[in-house]
Amino acid sequence: MSQDAYLGLGANVGDPLETLTAAVEVLDDIEGFTVVDVSGVYISAPWPPPDDPRAVEQDDYLNLVVRGVASIGPHDLLRETQLIEAAFGRDRSREQRWGPRTLDIDLLMVGEEVVDTPELVLPHPRIAERSFVLVPLMEVMPGGQLPDGRRLTRLVMELSPIDDVDLFVRLDDVPGPRIPRPEGPVGPPPSLERPGSDALADEHGARDRAGDRGGPDQGGRS
Repeated sequence: MSQDAYLGLGANVGDPLETLTAAVEVLDDIEGFTVVDVSGVYISAPWPPPDDPRAVEQDDYLNLVVRGVASIGPHDLLRETQLIEAAFGRDRSREQRWGPRTLDIDLLMVGEEVVDTPELVLPHPRIAERSFVLVPLMEVMPGGQLPDGRRLTRLVMELSPIDDVDLFVRLDDVPGPRIPRPEGPVGPPPSLERPGSDALADEHGARDRAGDRGGPDQGGRS
């Protein structure tokens, strides 16, 4: 049985924009998972915030959300995404909790499934706390809700005003050819154009500041 799956991607090491662009393409190579839609790329400060004692000094993150259709189970999808993280240089055995990431892929939701195991919790337990997840998630899941019935619009309102998440760029706007995948042939651009999504981002306080953040004209952050 196939069901919708939502994945959150983030990176803040090296060239995060190139990493996220390539990672979306590699996700589409997973057997049993097809990328259907991709949000804009958003820039946000690291989590936890600086006033939290757990905070780690590091660069801002670029984040996006992917909507796909999965015919494999959540744990199989988790294993595949962890292999992709490793291909992009993530070493879970050496990393610092809440520290910098070459690539982080979180399973946010897989259908209506509720999972609570040491390896995986679904839906992701901190969706409602993180504007950098909610804002792009609303793009690819407009009018959506969590399996417990909480609507995304209500969760965004509870976090408003959102002034810590800015639209950075859309993958369709990235100039030049796509960078090679770690494995396999180069496929077509993964992102889809969504009329009116910029207005949706503005409505929820995610302002388009690609021009003053080193957006597509500058090739992204390094």
